[in-house]
Amino acid sequence: MKKLLLIIVLTPFLLATQCDEEDNGIACTEEAKAGLNITIKDAETNLYLSEGVSVIATDGSYSETLISFDVAEPIFSGAYEREGNYTIMVSKSGYVTYTSEVISVTSDVCHVIPQQRTILLQPE
Repeated sequence: MKKLLLIIVLTPFLLATQCDEEDNGIACTEEAKAGLNITIKDAETNLYLSEGVSVIATDGSYSETLISFDVAEPIFSGAYEREGNYTIMVSKSGYVTYTSEVISVTSDVCHVIPQQRTILLQPE
């Protein structure tokens, strides 16, 4: 019974470390990486902005609202494991809406290559 339990517990770890012939022996992690990581700051004070900020990434007909999980140093993340050519639109009451140039997210054999940007919002 202990052997069966050990096999059941270890199987996910063994599967996670196995590689296909296509990946040249590179062991990929199981985590999902965000392709877009956007920090928003006030252009005049350089203080982080998060409350009431809307960050939307668009790639063709695909659209996603990016989410921040940290209030102290907010980074709006999204496009998890999704390549694309994104335009970021940032809006907040009392600030001029910002639209970015195209941000290209590519990938390597395992994950997308994260793109970090800091956007400075201009007060109205």
